[in-house]
Amino acid sequence: MSRPTTLPRPQSVCQICDSIIGRRLYSTKPALSSRIATRPRSQISQNVPRANSSQKRLLASAVLPTKKTISGSSKSRDALEEQDKKVKPTPRSARDELSSVTNMMTYLEKNKTRVLSNRRIPPESDVNAALQACFVLADYIMDDSVQPQISHMIKESDSAAAELLSLDSTKGSRSKTSETMTAHITAQVKRIIDEISNTAYAVLSHPPVFITPELLEKYVDVQARLVRPETFSQIFQLYASKPMPRESSGSISYVAPNPNKVANAIESKVIEKALDVAIEKKNIDAAVGIIENGYGTKAFIRNKLLRRAVLPAGTFAATPFAAYLLASNFSSFQTAMDSASATNVAFVGILTYVGFTASLGMVAFTTANDHMKRVTWAPGVPLRLRWVREEERAALDKVACAWGFREKWRQGEEEGADWDALREYIGQKSMVLDQAELMEGMDY
Repeated sequence: MSRPTTLPRPQSVCQICDSIIGRRLYSTKPALSSRIATRPRSQISQNVPRANSSQKRLLASAVLPTKKTISGSSKSRDALEEQDKKVKPTPRSARDELSSVTNMMTYLEKNKTRVLSNRRIPPESDVNAALQACFVLADYIMDDSVQPQISHMIKESDSAAAELLSLDSTKGSRSKTSETMTAHITAQVKRIIDEISNTAYAVLSHPPVFITPELLEKYVDVQARLVRPETFSQIFQLYASKPMPRESSGSISYVAPNPNKVANAIESKVIEKALDVAIEKKNIDAAVGIIENGYGTKAFIRNKLLRRAVLPAGTFAATPFAAYLLASNFSSFQTAMDSASATNVAFVGILTYVGFTASLGMVAFTTANDHMKRVTWAPGVPLRLRWVREEERAALDKVACAWGFREKWRQGEEEGADWDALREYIGQKSMVLDQAELMEGMDY
């Protein structure tokens, strides 16, 4: 039996798929577009229609005919799966850590408990993970662009605030309600910030935790993001004097360290960052404590001598040998005296020239005060101490400039208990605050 010529030709699989899915999507498009402005994004995705299993099979056969270009169906499937993995979004569990205030606190408490509940010496990776969690939350909380989202989280999670809002709105005092809610949200944000700061301090001050330079820098980053410099001096002290844990036969013992060791010196960039936070917060006690436990320690001075004085000292020690070799070579170029006498004369001349020039350079370097603004050295301080303690003087100078008047013509007129205490502290360090001879217009 022959096929009638009047019957329509069958449609292709692509056309069938387009007609089936297109009708469904078209039918829901007006209702979906009308509800976009009033529904959250999570509800919008639920209204999009999904194709059933037969439609998915048709769609797969219609959209993926190019699989044959790759040799073998298994290879094409693997290639497509790899492509899907590349564009796979971030796991929902990682994104949900900051989706609400409760999740934030849970995320923070989980990392804190992992360190504090460990009966053995916590590994550095767990401590670093706890501090990293604090830094992530601190960076999120202190970001101005997410402050409205945090306020919305607090409004949704706090039922008491919602009840207060409804009661006040019935009385018609909407302005008072708004102020109350703003104060409540501010208090909640401050509580979260306090919890993050306290968690970081509790983790690093935990007795079995050994503070490494990386952990100390991470802690300073966390507190700097939160603008909380109050604990920097205590942590700097712990870094140098905290007993080192030792685990043996299931028990932990502690060994008292030497706080003056070179290894216990804090890096200058870490101290500088902590000092900037204290100045930003206008906390003069924290600033002085940071300088005292950072630049003013023997460990920092020894570390500076080891890093910056070894090469000059080695050069100075090798100078006589180099001068004698040069003198012995120069003696062969003359005939006025014997070789031994010429060598001695040349040796003394070279040492005299090098010693005199080096002395002038050292005096000029250690007595230069063009970079000093308000804090200078007291008369009689040895030049070697001026060079060794230059970072401490520069830090105190920075603090004095931050707390004093900006106008140069008003400097020296500051008053108050904090300023008097700072002046007295600087005097105890063999330094002078606002030396009259060096002030502008007082060079008589």
